[in-house]
Amino acid sequence: MAKYRLLRQRLLETGVLQEDDLEVPPPATVEELSRVHDAGYVERVFRGELDRPEVRRMGFPWSEALVERSRRSVGGTLAAARHALSHGVGINLAGGTHHAFADRGEGFCVFNDVAVAARAVQVEAGSRGRSLRVLVVDTDVHQGNGTAAIFAGDDSVFTLSLHGERNYPFVKEASDLDVGLPDGAGDEEYLEALSRALAAVPSDPAPDLVFFVAGADPYGGDRLGRLGLTKAGLARRDCRVLEFCRQGGTALAKPVVVVMAGGYADQVDDIVDIHAHTVETAVEAAAAHGRCGTTAPASG
Repeated sequence: MAKYRLLRQRLLETGVLQEDDLEVPPPATVEELSRVHDAGYVERVFRGELDRPEVRRMGFPWSEALVERSRRSVGGTLAAARHALSHGVGINLAGGTHHAFADRGEGFCVFNDVAVAARAVQVEAGSRGRSLRVLVVDTDVHQGNGTAAIFAGDDSVFTLSLHGERNYPFVKEASDLDVGLPDGAGDEEYLEALSRALAAVPSDPAPDLVFFVAGADPYGGDRLGRLGLTKAGLARRDCRVLEFCRQGGTALAKPVVVVMAGGYADQVDDIVDIHAHTVETAVEAAAAHGRCGTTAPASG
């Protein structure tokens, strides 16, 4: 999508990021993907052996380029998660493929980047004799159904989804906390619901890592959004989530991984505006803690 190239260009032109802040991560490995996804599904994706219903559900025609892009998107979120654990904040300028289930892709999502990254850093922490609790704050306008299903019954991951109640997916999965908003909900209604949801996140034990799925599609000008948020309202959303992660001190008490997720406004500049503000807010939050690591798609 053009938005990824334009977002990177905007962030460099405005000085929010420097070239040295960006890295192109390695693609996710079969081992990393298979900790979350069914091994047979991963193999069929790699080999181009998905059947017609699987391809139709995924929403993309299969190609080698699709496999590479999907692996890179997951690799970006994993690299950002590792960086966040060391430096406080990590950002993927893509990602947010939250409709992918363990055994299938859906809704233009092939692999679930947040789920794979969360499980990978948990395994890595476990190898050092530590446990790692994860919180997913999903603010894409579409419920993170794949993420909810993957982590159902897993006490080490708390999933929060704030989404349009009548929007896709029309049959919802059960997140640990779901907040469905009515069509047309605007800034104040949305932000009040977000504040209540964040206040309801269990604090004992507290999460060790937060994934912030920062969709641009709650915007009132989004073709698929059905909500009524302004750009200013979405900017306040970003601040509110990152302030939640700062609780406990001036530095980030809860390391945070930021991924971009959906955005479908008719004017691509509107999508770039929203995503760019999210990144800028995260970079500012990182300044109190240390260096901010940012990953970008291989295509730039």
